[in-house]
Amino acid sequence: MMAASSGQRAAMNNMLQFMKLIGQLKRVPRTGWVYRNVKNPESVSDHMYRMAMMSLTITDPTLDKHRCMKLALVHDMAECIVGDIAPSDNISKAEKHRREEEAMKRLSDLLPDGLKQEVYGLWEVCRFSDLLLVLLPVCVLLFHSSYLQEYETQSSAEARLVKQFDLLEMILQAHEYEELEGTPGRLQEFFDSTTGRFHHPDVLQLVASLNEERRRHMTDTKTSGKSQTAASEQQENMTSHKS
Repeated sequence: MMAASSGQRAAMNNMLQFMKLIGQLKRVPRTGWVYRNVKNPESVSDHMYRMAMMSLTITDPTLDKHRCMKLALVHDMAECIVGDIAPSDNISKAEKHRREEEAMKRLSDLLPDGLKQEVYGLWEVCRFSDLLLVLLPVCVLLFHSSYLQEYETQSSAEARLVKQFDLLEMILQAHEYEELEGTPGRLQEFFDSTTGRFHHPDVLQLVASLNEERRRHMTDTKTSGKSQTAASEQQENMTSHKS
């Protein structure tokens, strides 16, 4: 076997550093759960994995599921460096984007040409909508509205779906924590934050199924709680009569 050239060794070392950096995602907890005192909160990597699985199982033939999977795997990648910045951290969207952009440039620079542009480009598509909200006045001045419309229509159909997966995965995880803790309804604020933000038919069906299961869980827990209370009161009455 021929010895690797210095260029190949450098490229493999860069790839190793890239893999080590993104491995940090397995150790970055999702901040929203930390702030709500959830025990053993999921990592960013956990969150992105199930989003990728949602993308894999989408049945809409008009969407590129492989692109959706790539977007799901890339959209929070910068958090291996900047952490999971939550709204309650009081950091502006523009500053959050600046930090994440810097992190993504650092990460993508470790990749070979072609892959470097692909990964960074995927991240830009994921972040376009959020950034547009902050810089809309500037964008209107710099770009013709038809350009923005074309970009939104042609480049981000999958990104819009993946954003819905992002929210769906969050409320599914919230429901699972409520089940594990036996605290139905405790994380309602996460569900409230998604009101009106689901649009794709497949996602809407999943959300409906989730809400129905959650309602049953809340009802069953309340019924069980009442039964336990009644049984406890009955036991106390029997004890007092014996006395």
